[in-house]
Formats: sequence, structure tokens, C-alpha cells
Amino acid sequence: MKKYLFIFIIWSFAISCSQKDETSYTLPEIEDIVIYQINPRVFAVENSFDAIIPYLDSIKKLGCNVLWFMPVHEIGQIKSKNSPYSVKDYRSVNHEFGTIDDFKKLIDISHKKGLGIIIDWVANHTAWDNDWIKNKNWYTQDSAGNIIYPETTNWTDVADLNFDNAEMRLAMIAAMKYWVSDIGVDGFRCDAVDYIPADFLKQCNDSLRAIPDKKLLLLAEGIRKDHFDSGFDLNYAWNFATQMRKVYNESEPASSLFIANEKEYADILVGKLKLRFTTNHDESAKHSPIDEWINKSGSMSAFATILFFEGCPMIYGSQEVGYADAINFFNYTAVDWSANTELKNEYTKLLNIHNSHKALRKGKLKAYPDNNILLFQRFMENDEYLIAINVRNAEQYMLLPKEFSNKSFLNLYTNSEINLSDTLTLKPYQYLILK
Repeated sequence: MKKYLFIFIIWSFAISCSQKDETSYTLPEIEDIVIYQINPRVFAVENSFDAIIPYLDSIKKLGCNVLWFMPVHEIGQIKSKNSPYSVKDYRSVNHEFGTIDDFKKLIDISHKKGLGIIIDWVANHTAWDNDWIKNKNWYTQDSAGNIIYPETTNWTDVADLNFDNAEMRLAMIAAMKYWVSDIGVDGFRCDAVDYIPADFLKQCNDSLRAIPDKKLLLLAEGIRKDHFDSGFDLNYAWNFATQMRKVYNESEPASSLFIANEKEYADILVGKLKLRFTTNHDESAKHSPIDEWINKSGSMSAFATILFFEGCPMIYGSQEVGYADAINFFNYTAVDWSANTELKNEYTKLLNIHNSHKALRKGKLKAYPDNNILLFQRFMENDEYLIAINVRNAEQYMLLPKEFSNKSFLNLYTNSEINLSDTLTLKPYQYLILK
């Protein structure tokens, strides 16, 4: 009898370990992360959480491994503009998207597919009908004692939080811990953090990092360097993105991007990265990613630029299928996820190259400045790569440095040998990734 009891215990332990291994999930290292931003309002009019599940395999195949969800919380109704960044309840979900159990199911399925989940966290302000508003001292007030919306903005649908209030700070941190410990998210993209004092950001991030057995990704929407001292892994490469637009509009030379990159990484803590993107929900609300970068070829040239520079790349859900119009994220927008398969395949191919070669993600960068062609090396140990990107909508050429002229390389895009002469010629918006 004891013998069978022992066997049963061993069998039960094995099953338990097997189940644990099957459902456990750990985020990739920061240099290996590729973020896919999800706006639930482009997937369905209602029950968006369920509608996203069938698309997870496509996101995984694309080459992304972390999903960033725009705010999933219930939206306020007082002074409402229907913005997801007007949060009525930090512990609820928007009924338009489904239930909290629907979201937990989505997280569980994503984890099993090797996809991490971070959610947008709106810490700077709340909706006017958030229950917190009963605590008037939790909010910024004018000289007459009236709660105000954030100064220097037109965000009239939200009330500005007062970070001098210790109780509010603790309530905010407790709500964020709930999403990690009870719901299972893997981190946060923190909205408008340039408006939030650094000491609260550090207090908050230190508390989150102290959650046992949980690796987190913390992304700051802002450009302040103290974000990294406050515990963030990433913040926005807004300056680089602005410079890219100048380069692609032909008002600045290609070489200016090397200067922009150096400035962004000056004095940044080792192991921290800038978020690189060609579009996001704010930019796509103004114009389509295709139009912004002149045409489809221009959009892919720009994507190759952000992908192989130093940083963490991001795709805004819909750009991979070439959605042709602006997307107003305050309302539902129908996207044809089967459109532009050729464009999607190009994104997939580039991301596969990026994900398959460590030096392209973690290697040092050496620049060879030119006005119209981005030419640079990424190298690590004995692994060396040469990237050339035409940032113009016309054929361009440049004299190659002697170390590359009259040499043979492996073209990673075509998986074929290419022989370079002493002059490199690229078609409009053409790019080469050579080993």
C-alpha cells in the first residue's frame, strides 16, 4: 500500500510540475523584445478581447513577443470624449471589450504562445466620475479650490491628480499591483510620465519590482533621462522619430540620425533602451503610416531604420497590413487583417532577420555618414553586419569605405551572395542587410 501511495505522490508531483511549466511565462531579455501595440477598437465593435485571440498566432509569426494594450479600463462618462485615457475605475475593464475574466483568458492564451502582456497605465489623471474624485485632496486644485484638468493641455475630459498626496500615491501603487498579482500582466506602458514627479515614479516602480517571482517590463511614455533612474526599462525615442521625419522629408541629411541616436543614448544607464517606432496611436490618429512615409516603400525603409538601429522596435497594430487612413482610437475602426499580404510578409521577413541575429539586436553600431544613404555596421564578437538604407524616393549611390569595397557578402533578405564594387547604388527606398 505504501508503495502505491509513494507512486501516486510522485505521479501527482510530476503532473503538477508539468502543468506549472505549461502555464508559466517569463519576459524575454530587453534587447530581444519586439512590441506589438494593440488598440482593441480595431478588432471588434464589442467583445474585442475574444476577437483578438484568433490573431495572436499572426502577431507571433510576424516576429513580435510582447503585446502592449492601450487602456483596457472603464471609460468615464462625465465630460467624456470617449477616450480610453479617461479612466473611471483602475480595477475594471471597458465593457466594450469584454469582462475581466475574458481579459485573463486572453493573457493566459498569450502566455502559452510565448507572448507577454503589458497594459497602458494612465497615472497622471482620472475621469471626472472616478470614485477617487470624492477625495478632493487627491487632485490638483486652482486658487478657488476647484479640481482642474492637466495644465498646458486641452484634456478637459480628465481631472489632474495631485502627487503631493501620499494616500493617492499608495492607492495608485496598490491598483497597479492588483493587475500584476491578480490579473497576470507583465508590466506597464505608463502614459504621460513627463508630467509625473520622478520621486513617485521611483516609489511606484520599486514597489512593483518587489513583487515576488515576477519579471516586469516598464515603459515610460516620455523623454526624461530620470525615467531610467526611476526604474523604467524603456522610454520613448521621440527625438529620433522627429529627426526621421525631417530626414525622409529631405530637409536633413541621413547622417543626422547618427547624431540623434548618440544624443538619445548619452548618459543612459547600461541595459536601458529607447523605444523605436515609425508610428503609434497618436501618430496614426493624424495620418496613415503609408502616407506619412510617402508610400509603402518609404514606410518599409523607415521601419528598417528603426529596426536595425539601437533600441526596442515597436509595431502599431494595423501598420503591417497597410491601413490607408488615419485611425481615431476614440471610436471603433474596421481593419481588414487580410489586406496587403505582400507588405505584411516584408515586415515578417525583416523581423525574422532581426530576431535571428544577436548582433543586429545587441551589437555595437559604427556609422559611415552620408547625405542620402544610411550606412552602418552592427557587430558583436566575430559577428559583423553591414546595413545600407536609402532614405530617398530616388536612386542614390555612395563610394564605399575600403573595408567593404570589392567584397562578397551574404544578403540576408534574399539569402544569396552579393558582390559589392567600390560604389554602392540603391534604388528608391531600397535597403540591404548584409553579413
